[in-house]
Amino acid sequence: MKDYLPDWAHPWLELITLGLQIVLIIAAALLLRALVVRIITRLVRSHNLPLELIVGGRRFTSIVVFTSVVLLVLDRFNVSGAVLWTAITGFATVAAVAFFAAWSVLSNIFCAVLIYTTRPFRLHDHIEILENGDKPGLGGEVLDIRLIYTTIRETLPGREPTLLQVPNSLFFQRLLRVRIVDGELPSLHD
Repeated sequence: MKDYLPDWAHPWLELITLGLQIVLIIAAALLLRALVVRIITRLVRSHNLPLELIVGGRRFTSIVVFTSVVLLVLDRFNVSGAVLWTAITGFATVAAVAFFAAWSVLSNIFCAVLIYTTRPFRLHDHIEILENGDKPGLGGEVLDIRLIYTTIRETLPGREPTLLQVPNSLFFQRLLRVRIVDGELPSLHD
């Protein structure tokens, strides 16, 4: 490679090589992530699976691929795997203690798992959370279901649409109304 570089770049050859390796790692990771996301999207659409799998698959793929990128880049900088593992396990221990201190967060995460498994509503369903049977409550179109909260687009007559972030535990504490759109009943046996 020295033959192709000008004389002034020879002292920088190690840094140039390291930079090229990092760029190649990142480029390969982006291509791999795009390929896996495309495969997940095609599988979900061809087998008529829930749309949540696309979002969840994209997030899981991003976490795995970019964690691998960080590990590979750190390896290029000669960071020891044992030191890294010690730091990660120490952080995980502190995080576990913090989660036990935050019961409401754990409750919302557990409720998110219940929403994913029992599916009382899906993405793009129009729902309403009722205080009691005769009063209207929070409601709108479900845009995203995350671990802690669900994002709902509320559209009220004469007002700009707003986004509501509703804690997932609220769906199990209140009465929930799923509106029928286009005369199609949601499937209760999925």
